[in-house]
Amino acid sequence: MADTDVTRTGEAQPDDASGRYYPDQLMLRYARGRVRFFAQRQILTVLGSGMLWLIDGPVAGLLALCLALAGEAVDCLYLRGMKPRLAAGTPLIRAQRISTLTAVFQALTISLCVSLAWFGALGQLSLLFPVAFLAGAAINAGIVLPYNRPAGYARLGVYAVTAVIFAFHGAIHTADSLAVLAVDLSGFAIMTYIVIAFVGFVGLGFERQRHYFSILAEQTRVQARTNEALRQREFEARRLTTAVRNANDSVVVAGPDGRITWANAAFTRITGYELDEAVGRMPGDLLNSPNTDPATIRAISEALRKGIPFRGEILNRTKWGGEIWMEVSQVPVVESGAGGRPDMFVAIERDVTLAKRQARELAQAKQAADDAARAKTEFLATMSHEIRTPMNGVIGVSDLLCDTDLTQEQRDYAETIRGSAQALLKIINDILDLSRIEAGKMDLAPEPFDLRHCVDGALKLVRPQAQKKGLALEVRVGPDLPDRVKGDDGRLRQVLVNLLGNAVKFTEKGAVNVSVDIRPEGRGWRAEIEVRDTGIGIPPEQQAAIFESFTQADATTPRRFGGTGLGLTISLRLVQAMSGDLTVTSEPGQGSCFRLSLPLDRAEAQAPPPRTGKKSPDEDVSQLEGLDLLVAEDSEVNRFVMERFLNDTGMRLRFAHDGGQAVDMVVQRMPDIILMDMSMPVLSGIDATREIRSRPGRQPIIVALTANAFDDDREACFAAGMNDFLSKPVGRSDLIECLSRWRGQVAEAPEA
Repeated sequence: MADTDVTRTGEAQPDDASGRYYPDQLMLRYARGRVRFFAQRQILTVLGSGMLWLIDGPVAGLLALCLALAGEAVDCLYLRGMKPRLAAGTPLIRAQRISTLTAVFQALTISLCVSLAWFGALGQLSLLFPVAFLAGAAINAGIVLPYNRPAGYARLGVYAVTAVIFAFHGAIHTADSLAVLAVDLSGFAIMTYIVIAFVGFVGLGFERQRHYFSILAEQTRVQARTNEALRQREFEARRLTTAVRNANDSVVVAGPDGRITWANAAFTRITGYELDEAVGRMPGDLLNSPNTDPATIRAISEALRKGIPFRGEILNRTKWGGEIWMEVSQVPVVESGAGGRPDMFVAIERDVTLAKRQARELAQAKQAADDAARAKTEFLATMSHEIRTPMNGVIGVSDLLCDTDLTQEQRDYAETIRGSAQALLKIINDILDLSRIEAGKMDLAPEPFDLRHCVDGALKLVRPQAQKKGLALEVRVGPDLPDRVKGDDGRLRQVLVNLLGNAVKFTEKGAVNVSVDIRPEGRGWRAEIEVRDTGIGIPPEQQAAIFESFTQADATTPRRFGGTGLGLTISLRLVQAMSGDLTVTSEPGQGSCFRLSLPLDRAEAQAPPPRTGKKSPDEDVSQLEGLDLLVAEDSEVNRFVMERFLNDTGMRLRFAHDGGQAVDMVVQRMPDIILMDMSMPVLSGIDATREIRSRPGRQPIIVALTANAFDDDREACFAAGMNDFLSKPVGRSDLIECLSRWRGQVAEAPEA
């Protein structure tokens, strides 16, 4: 007998109907059915044993009963523990094999019982009795065949072999007539057919039932998925509804005609209109302000008409008359089967009034900052010009004075004037450099240069101060230093001069050591330069502050050593602009070490330029004899300085007091070279240059001579047609060098 009410465990859920037909569940149902219907099966066993008792005596009957019960007991004892075995992990195939062995044992005991009856009463029993008994046992085995096929087929095999043995034995040894034998064999055949038909019917019924449960299980799963999807949609709908109702942004739902059908609480909070006041109204009729942009209104109406999204900003009016800026995102919602036409519109509106006001204030602040930056630039340009112009006279006259025969006291005074003017010039240059950096106008000019020569040039500038203080200035250059690299030689030299100048300034005794190393990095080089001193050192808490503008390590430093505190700030900004790094390590009382790490490009292989050395002043001056020079300068002091600088050169000097006079003098007689100040009355140097360049014929060399030191001023000079640029204050050697450089091109001056 089989148990058809077993709940699947392990693989299938309780509501999974198809789980009843998984292999492990079939095995459990087989075991449960065999155990449950043990007593019912013994009815046939008792009847057979009783029949054997009557035919062959009590010993044979009891022996048959014991054999049958022993077989059933072995089978049921094993099957009773099937569920815990499978739960404990016993492989299903092993359980099937053992259950097959117990089934074979149980079938053999039945066959032995029937054999006792047949052979014990040989000749007294009809063949139909043992065959019928075996047929009953086979039908019982066939009932459970679908649940454990190996065990079922094993039982059927045992019964079939036993029945065949009985048939052959009866046919050979029976004394009955052929007619009786034929009847017995016919009965045997009918029983066999009945058994086969019954087993087939049971199998077919089992398959139908399994198919039905499979369909039921699939329907159950589909329904479960549908119910889960429905629950999920309901949950999402509730969550979305809650989110929309409590959203901080206004949410408005409109029908296909654009009229409001629903709005959330934020709509009421922002606009002041209750839901019943808004339903059925067009949003524009309700909220548009007289100041609302008509183009925006038309764009929203067009989006509603065409059923397309709209996103933009609109100025709305609240119920209490105030105006608010709203950022609107309006989208059409099209449901399936709607023919492509929206059946509603959803608009999400965010109040951006505060953001618009902040943006406006930010724009105003930016404009104010730009105006302040322009004012600062104009102030610096004016300051530069107004200070450099008299400084040109101070430095120029002090240079002239130092070249005269003076007493030692007079020379000390003159040297003090010149040194003070140079110090003031450095302060002005530092402030201008910082202004350029902050304005983002510090342009780099990378070109091939000799790194060793760059370092030597910086050392040459600070060596006099080091010798004056008795400091040793020591240099170590790495053996792998290439002849030429590519970078901004001028800016690197400026940084080195700042670092070396500080080292000398803050060191009273000892030495300043410079080391230069370089290593390959990518396609270029990485230069590592250290400037180490034995000076006063920097406290750890002040080491970061020294790179800030107008900051020094100690408040007493400016009084003791002087300086503005801009040198390291400018140096760090320049190094960072060149993609490098500048760091410091220091110990108070022991000294400081500044490390400069800078990437440099490889320079194209070429021979270094010959070092001819600078020509002597007398040699330079000799080249200038005979040149016709026009100096356009409105400052009487600067004209005096230019005349004193050049009166021994043999040049023909002429002076113009303003730009207009300079143009007239060029018309009267074309000079070879013009020194042109940029800021003059009547015509500026720029306008005068343009006027000169616009005239036909031979053109002079024009060199800007100006106190304006910004890059924009330099570019303006070149754009107007000038050939060179000298920034005031100009020393005599720089002036002579510039004139000598252009002397050879005077004859080749272009025509307009």
